[in-house]
Amino acid sequence: ERNLDAGRADKTAYIWLGEDGDEKHLTYRELYAQVCRVANGLKSLGVQKGDRVVIYLPLTLEGVTAMLACARIGAVHSVVYAGFAAGALRTRIEDAGAKVVIAGDVSYRRGKTTDLLSITRQAVAPLAFVEHVVVFCREERALGGREVAWDEVSTGPDECPAEIVEAEHPLYILYTSGTTGKPKGVLHVHGGYMVGTYTHLKTFYDLQGDDIFWNMSDIGWAVGHSYIAYAPLVAGLTTVFREGAPDVPHPGIAWEIAERLGVTAILTAPTTLRLWLRYGNEPLKGRDLSKLRTLAVAGEPLNPEALRWAQTHLLGEHGYVMDNWWQTETGAPTLGTFAVHETRPGYVGRPLLGVEVAVLSETGEPQPPNVGGLLALTRPFPHLYRTVYGAPERYERAWTEFPGYYVTGDVAVQDEAGRVSVLGRADDVLNVAGHRIGTADVESALVSHPAVAEAAVIGVPDALKGEAIVAFVILRSGERADEGALIEHVRDDLGPIAAPAKINLVDALPKTRSGKIMRRLLKAQTLSQDPGDVSTLES
Repeated sequence: ERNLDAGRADKTAYIWLGEDGDEKHLTYRELYAQVCRVANGLKSLGVQKGDRVVIYLPLTLEGVTAMLACARIGAVHSVVYAGFAAGALRTRIEDAGAKVVIAGDVSYRRGKTTDLLSITRQAVAPLAFVEHVVVFCREERALGGREVAWDEVSTGPDECPAEIVEAEHPLYILYTSGTTGKPKGVLHVHGGYMVGTYTHLKTFYDLQGDDIFWNMSDIGWAVGHSYIAYAPLVAGLTTVFREGAPDVPHPGIAWEIAERLGVTAILTAPTTLRLWLRYGNEPLKGRDLSKLRTLAVAGEPLNPEALRWAQTHLLGEHGYVMDNWWQTETGAPTLGTFAVHETRPGYVGRPLLGVEVAVLSETGEPQPPNVGGLLALTRPFPHLYRTVYGAPERYERAWTEFPGYYVTGDVAVQDEAGRVSVLGRADDVLNVAGHRIGTADVESALVSHPAVAEAAVIGVPDALKGEAIVAFVILRSGERADEGALIEHVRDDLGPIAAPAKINLVDALPKTRSGKIMRRLLKAQTLSQDPGDVSTLES
């Protein structure tokens, strides 16, 4: 209603793109009607305020509509990335106690099809408490048992009064990795989450009503929740999102799309920047990106070489790369570099509006500038998650390990100007001869070599140093480099203590579905250990 009442009913809310060239546009009027139809359909299945609904859909308009429909009737949605294996899906359905599961039949990526319906059936088979499985079919599939076709659920009345809920009513549960091995159900609420995500969309990302905003994330992750499904709609923007890989059907597809649609702002991950860096400048030739004024990058540490390449070749003089750090738990940007501020490569930036941070020693003492330690928040803010669903003690533990601080689990260092460099997770920091070395530092040093496209670093036991550094490197297309030259390059950049003991040249790195490098798997393989469940990985 916000956008309909403001005269934006016929404005395009979403532009959805498929890897195969399929394209759909949805106005705010059309989106409103579709959300109401699905909301009425869910109510007809018995879904009420407070019930949990697991959404296992590909990155489609139906996925976003399902999220918004749940929110409209006060149900709590929990999106599971389409591609997680049956065991991971079942664990999340069980933990949430979902009454209904909404699933797709297939997803498409790199020209390949993933059979989501078979995964869903395997996941829910032993779960008697799941009353209905709503299936969005793009291919001919026979449904049976408790399965209901999406078309039946999404054809009801196109008016559905919004359920009035309190500001602290749960909006969604999103599962992320934790320290216990059990997925961590991060719970966000309606009021503060919407205030915070919208505020940072306006004050940090600087998005205005006439922007064409392309979020390259997925609704299975926090970035997709905040900046595909929610904040852009509150702001009345036009949002682009795309199912598929950023270099399929060809390496320049992103720039072809950006030019054609007049994209003014992009939100992506360092992994994608490094992919583009690997392809070089050839895919950019002949493309007009002059409308692109911001390229926001979040999800993992942004190595300086990728930042410099993006600023030089993508934004030039007409735009800015805006590094920012946040987590599923924080819901929105927490540290960042505004476009008007000088960028310090390797430093994500300063605390954003409402955020106060500290760098702590291992005993909880505040560290002075330029001394690394544990990154902590000193106060909550509206969009910080409220609890871990079903395990409030895990949330409390994050605040009580060092009273007065919320420990984020990341390691960082802050300079005299207040800029923070996030080095990675606490378990991604190496200890070499008593020296704490962030994997991100060594990886950035390797990627700054002109022949290197991407790198991952792990620590392995060493009788003399405690840990020795082992690196895995992907070279840029057509480039060559030997191990000795790369080791010497790091030695020259960071000093001998950070030089890898071994460098492996590889064609691919194991990554999570969100594109983050899985160093745990690399370490397990190197040490011939059992890496655990790696069913959710792709190379």
